[in-house]
Amino acid sequence: MRSLVSLLAGSLFGIGLLLSGMTDTVKVQGWLNVFGDWDPTLAFVMGGAIIPMAIAWQVARVLRRPLAGDRFPPAPGAEVDRMIVIGSVLFGMGWGLAGLCPGPAVASLSYGGTGGLIFALAMVAGMWLAPRLRARLDRAVPAE
Repeated sequence: MRSLVSLLAGSLFGIGLLLSGMTDTVKVQGWLNVFGDWDPTLAFVMGGAIIPMAIAWQVARVLRRPLAGDRFPPAPGAEVDRMIVIGSVLFGMGWGLAGLCPGPAVASLSYGGTGGLIFALAMVAGMWLAPRLRARLDRAVPAE
């Protein structure tokens, strides 16, 4: 059941990314170009993601366990630490330079193109490298 729900949710997410234009790097970079030819349409996509997630967190408080899992993940913390800042900066740089973030990068693989493939490979390499760098940073400067 969990695999089926995951497949359906992932497929729906990918289709939504394609239909909303989040896999179109020109559209995404147009959203980020606030001092040039700004394209505000992705604000509706982001709002369309934030609103259902806020509702889902409220529903998760009422339900004892999810329909297709053992337990709900914990709510994210409110504190902003060094790792959140570093991760946000790296995410923003990648999104601004390439016009893709992880979800749209995977969805863009479905229609080919070397740009999306190169980004996805670089993303996987970054996912492999990140825990190693974090361990090294934590040894060098203990987290507060």
